[in-house]
Amino acid sequence: MHADVFDKFRDDHATGSFFSASLSSDPRGLLSLYNAAHMATPGKQGLDDAIAFSRRHLESMVRAKKLASPMAEQASRALDIPLPRLPKRLETMRYLAEYEKEEGHDAVLLELATLDFNLARSLHLKELRDLTLWWKDLYSKVKLGYARDRLVENYFWTCGVFPEEEYSRARMLFARTFGLLSLMDDTYDVYATIEECHALNEAIQRWDESAVSILPEYMKMLYINLVRNFQEFEDSLEPNEKYRVSYAKKAFQLQSKYYLDEAKWSSEKYAPSFREHMEVSVMSSGFPTLAVVLLMGAGDLATREAFEWAIGVPDVVGASGEVARFLNDIASYRKGKNKKDMASSVECYAKEHGTSGEVAAAAIAAMAEHAWRTINRSCMAMDAELLPAARLVVNLTKTLEVIYLGGRDAYTFAGDLKNLVVSLFLTGPSI
Repeated sequence: MHADVFDKFRDDHATGSFFSASLSSDPRGLLSLYNAAHMATPGKQGLDDAIAFSRRHLESMVRAKKLASPMAEQASRALDIPLPRLPKRLETMRYLAEYEKEEGHDAVLLELATLDFNLARSLHLKELRDLTLWWKDLYSKVKLGYARDRLVENYFWTCGVFPEEEYSRARMLFARTFGLLSLMDDTYDVYATIEECHALNEAIQRWDESAVSILPEYMKMLYINLVRNFQEFEDSLEPNEKYRVSYAKKAFQLQSKYYLDEAKWSSEKYAPSFREHMEVSVMSSGFPTLAVVLLMGAGDLATREAFEWAIGVPDVVGASGEVARFLNDIASYRKGKNKKDMASSVECYAKEHGTSGEVAAAAIAAMAEHAWRTINRSCMAMDAELLPAARLVVNLTKTLEVIYLGGRDAYTFAGDLKNLVVSLFLTGPSI
């Protein structure tokens, strides 16, 4: 879609600066314009104008309570997270609750859609029960009291990536790997000394149970369970799929190196330049690793070419990592960070540019927006064979928007996500 298609909504084609007066009083048209404009690619000023124009009028309508249901709810949600960035499963749940209020709705279609949603939810709940048993067993074995106990939030994120029933295996493998990565992250970030970080990284690079001998006692069960779980992943795959685990291992090994880099900076109280910070922290966000891991159980779309693409950190993956880093750091700025955390991108930007934290946070938010546009551009130019894998990465990033909505960190501070989790898995739409 070319940005020029929005010119028909303007009154002044010569200056290109004004949208039609009739559109400003059309809430459905404004909402459609607002959502469509968020498919912008870098450098599209016309779409910036469209977003600003539609947002201004929608905010005014919402504040003045001029919108009837369900338009009022849809506009409010879009102002929080535009529709192209909202996880499919979440929007489906909400729209099912609103559809019967739409003029000309089809009651039979609604009943079938609700039934389909609940069939998938039944499977999700079974998977969540199985994962909970696995996690409780793992958590009791590793005995890492400092680590976040976030299996439900992990699975919420997982369902944002793979909502469809046919991706059951992918969800199970991804959620387990995500849980292991979270334990590894908290060990490097919260608890381990720099000497222990070096030892853990060395063991992960060796990837053999014999390496447990170089680790402090409290890390040993974490390491053994990491290695053994990956062996279980390999055992669960078909013979022609087992190679996939080698890519996931490589991604974990690279992740460990970036965690160690951050630990060194923190230990040395080193203040990196903003550019240095981004080179490490985008990778340490975990998204480039998760972009590889999510392919492990993803059926036929997970080709060798897709794994090579993901492990090479193409623009879609790199930009998704930027969104992850920027939103995380904005949340840390708002909520406060761990005492061991290195300087965030907000702090590095503020120091380098001599600005306040608020100005720096606004600049970082603008960079997150630009990263989304890079994702859009990359997907539009993507080879058809790789597009299914890219869409999974985009789904991962969409769920991130929910986790970090409004500057919160609902993975670390899980209470922020409780109502949404309950709605999605327990109370959602019913017939």
